[in-house]
Parts: sequence; structure tokens; C-alpha cells
Amino acid sequence: MSAEHLSLLSNLGVGTLMCVVTVLTHFWGLLVLTHLMRLGRHHLRPHEGRRRQALVLLVVMLGIFALHTVEIWTYALAFYQLDEFASFEAALYFSTSSFTTVGFGDLVMSPRWRMLSAIESANGWILFGWSTAFMLTVTTRLKLLEHEWLESGDGA
Repeated sequence: MSAEHLSLLSNLGVGTLMCVVTVLTHFWGLLVLTHLMRLGRHHLRPHEGRRRQALVLLVVMLGIFALHTVEIWTYALAFYQLDEFASFEAALYFSTSSFTTVGFGDLVMSPRWRMLSAIESANGWILFGWSTAFMLTVTTRLKLLEHEWLESGDGA
């Protein structure tokens, strides 16, 4: 097998592992956020509706931001461990740029591992989509609660 094929297989192997780790991180993180919302639901009183809804949205948004931060740092750690960057800061900067699909291009990976950065971009794009769907669901559910409060005459 040629060096090029081995490099591609290495990229696919590490990329697959990284996707599994980040998807599981996201999955468990969203489950924790869902659990926190369920616990908070018992404290959502109609007379405090808007403030509580704002608090729920804020907690969910910060939670999602924290999840993406952990996922970006996970890739940065992998890049640093693969000796792709001289400093962890450079690996983190590159990972953030790749994960968010910005891809400035001022830092690049060696040809040996560059496919891994493309995999990170695809992974980040999918996880951002998942986060967006989650936030839309949360916002919609909170709006339904608000609607119920308005109909019952107890709205804040």
C-alpha cells in the first residue's frame, strides 16, 4: 500500500474517531440540557413566564456554546498531539476556524493530515445544524407555553 493510501486511511480513521467523540459529546450534552429544562419546567409559573423563558433560552444557548467549545478543543488537542502545530494556541485557532467552516487559510495542516481538517469542518457544520434544530425546538416549545398562558388569562 502506498504512503498516500496509508495517509488517507489514517485521516479517515482518526476523523471517524473524532466524529464519534464529538457526536457523543453533543448527544449527551443535549440530553443534559433537556434534563435541566425538565427540572426547570416545574418552576415555570405563568406570572414569571417571560423571565423564566428568557432564563431557559439563555441557559440552553450557553450550554450549546459550551458543547461546541468542548468539541473544538477536542479537535485542537488531537491536532496538537499529531504534532501539526507548534503550540496548542495555534491548534485551537485552526480548530476553531475549521469547525466553524470559516477556514481563514492563514494556518494550514501538512498534506499528511489535511483531510482531517476537512472532516472537522463537515463535523462542525452538522453539529451546528443539530444545535440550531435543538434551539428551534426549545424556542417553539416555550412559545407554546406562552400561548397557553395567554389563552388562560394568566400571562405575564
